Order: sequence, then structure tokens, then C-alpha cells
Amino acid sequence: MIVKKAVAALAGLALMTMAARIGAADQMVIARKTGTPPIIDGNGSDAAWRSIPPISTRDRIGDIDIKMRAAYTDQRIYFLVRFSDPDESRAHKDWVWDKENAIYRVGSNMEDTFVFKWSMESTPFDLRLRSDRPHRADIWFWKACRTDPAGYADDKMQIVSSTQLRGATEVVTRSGRKVYLLRLEDEGKGAYKTNFQTEYGGETLPRYEYQAPSGSRADVEAKGLWRDGLWTIELSRLLHTGNEDDVQLDPARQYIFGVSRYEIAGRERNNEISQPAYGSGDISELLTLSFGGLQ
Repeated sequence: MIVKKAVAALAGLALMTMAARIGAADQMVIARKTGTPPIIDGNGSDAAWRSIPPISTRDRIGDIDIKMRAAYTDQRIYFLVRFSDPDESRAHKDWVWDKENAIYRVGSNMEDTFVFKWSMESTPFDLRLRSDRPHRADIWFWKACRTDPAGYADDKMQIVSSTQLRGATEVVTRSGRKVYLLRLEDEGKGAYKTNFQTEYGGETLPRYEYQAPSGSRADVEAKGLWRDGLWTIELSRLLHTGNEDDVQLDPARQYIFGVSRYEIAGRERNNEISQPAYGSGDISELLTLSFGGLQ
């Protein structure tokens, strides 16, 4: 047992040393163990959060600071995030009636989102999208329109490959190399599906309808609440899901991750949509999750 603890400690030290080398702005997020876990309702007022000081990380693309707290139990990890947003965007790509052609077209409105990106590699590295190293990542993708009504975040895997993959998006790294970004849904059913419209039912109609997710795609519980220009989002997941498409969390270890206000899709800014930066999100600062003692 002593040997195992020593090995884990050395691994953690190596991870911290490597993290310092790959990003000067890296910082530690310490999850505190709690006996009374928070309720995932987006309120953020639970007693579990009160004694945990937040860290602040900068999202350069969103041009905002994100406040974050973390807690855990023997079974689950919990996060509380807050960031400013002047408008609550709860609709996404609504159907808009094209009177001339008598059909519905996809609208330009975009929902508010928030992304956790977890390294699934065995050694630390630059997790940002335009890094030169191919990598795999576990994505927790909270969506104000498509997943929040069901009380979840979408669970996905992101693969950045040096070889072209079917359906992948070409991305140019900071050194000018071409890599290929592929996003895969985890096994199971998502929290939403497209509501197709063939007959006129109004000038604008919602494009999505909600359903209970299943399988690995239902791993991440999440709920957001917008109030007075501020989003509060709470998330929770089992430490160990047993699914191959998830990062497995062990309180004896540390983990590299990052967060983004916008979807990480490798797209350029698009001024034709309601949130021009949507789809162009990325990790600005690399964070390290560490598990601490009792609150």
C-alpha cells in the first residue's frame, strides 16, 4: 500500500511538472470532499459550495472570466461554474418560415453553451485545439436549448488526428501543420432530437424536442440558471463510469482539462449568426484537477 501511494505521488508530481512546461498560465482546481453533495439545479446556493474558494480562468475567445468550484464524494465529482452573459439564449437554430418557397429554413439563433474538455492521454500535453500533438479528449457539452431541459450535458469524444478521418474538420495548428478534428457522440441516446416540420405552424418553431438520454451519453448531469446577466451551471458525473469513451477519475491522481464558453468545433467566427464566436471556442488556460481533503 505504501509503495502504491508513493508511485501515485510521484506520478502526480510528474504531471504537475509537465503541466507547468506546457502552459505558463496553468492553475490547480482542488475538489474538496463533501458529505452533503449539492443538488444539480443551477442555483449554486448549496452548503457544499460555501466553503470552497473559486478559481478564476480566462476565456479569451469569449472575453470573459469563468469562476469555478469543485467538490466530490466517494462516487461522484461536482462542478459549479459562473460567467457573465448579458442575454439568456435558450433557443437554437429555430425553424423560420420561408413564405416564398413555403418551407422552413434553419434560423441563425444560437444557444448558450459551456464545455469541459478532459485529456484522455496517458501523459500531459497541450490540450488546446491548435496544438501540434494529436490527442483524444472527453467532452462535456452543456447546451442551454438542447440538453439543459433534460438536466444533462452532452457527452462526446473529440479526436485530433494527423491523418484525415471521414467526417473530420481540417484544422491548422499554430505551427502551420494540418490536423483533423473529429467529434463522436458517446454510446447511447442523446437528450434531444430534431423536430422536423413539413406543414406551416407559425413563423418560428423550435427545431428540437427533448427526451431522456441513455447509455454513456447520459453520464453528465447538468443544469444551468441565468439571472441578472450571469450564468450559473452545476454539473456532476460518476468518478468512474466504466465506459471506454469517458475519462475515469481517481482521487489519488490529477487530471489535465480546460473549459470553454463556446463549442470547440474548429470553425471560424461567423458574423451571420446570433453568436458569431459560436463553434470557434477553444481552451485558453490549461487546468489541473486535484482532489483535496474534507471541506
